[in-house]
Amino acid sequence: MREALSLAAEGAAIGEVPVGALLVRDGEIIGRGFNCPISRHDPSAHAEMVAIRMAAEQAQNYRLPGTTLYVTLEPCSMCAGLIVHARVQRVVFAASEPRAGAVVSRSQFFDQDYLNHRVLLEGGLLAEEAGEMLKAFFKARRG
Repeated sequence: MREALSLAAEGAAIGEVPVGALLVRDGEIIGRGFNCPISRHDPSAHAEMVAIRMAAEQAQNYRLPGTTLYVTLEPCSMCAGLIVHARVQRVVFAASEPRAGAVVSRSQFFDQDYLNHRVLLEGGLLAEEAGEMLKAFFKARRG
């Protein structure tokens, strides 16, 4: 998660909302990313999306079983859907997202009966650090 926080800081340095993500398989980082929808002109360029795309390309497979996604903020609905489609085994997030979090805060997407893949979920790892980074970013942005 510390590496994900470092990636989040990279995003903040270029004016992006500070969210970072890593995808790990067998102890090896196979994907990494930070939020970059502004700089990439891509509304789907969330940290999770960037990390999963990188890993899928490296693996030459759109399915990523046996992986763990570490992300500094609770995933949104778009990213939660991607996580299921990619068959990510486990998600560990830092801070919850009370406005748009789709896995514990606003909804429990991974618990839906209609899904054909189950994701293990753990929240709160380094939540205070992630939350402080987000608060500082938005405070500075409001000026």
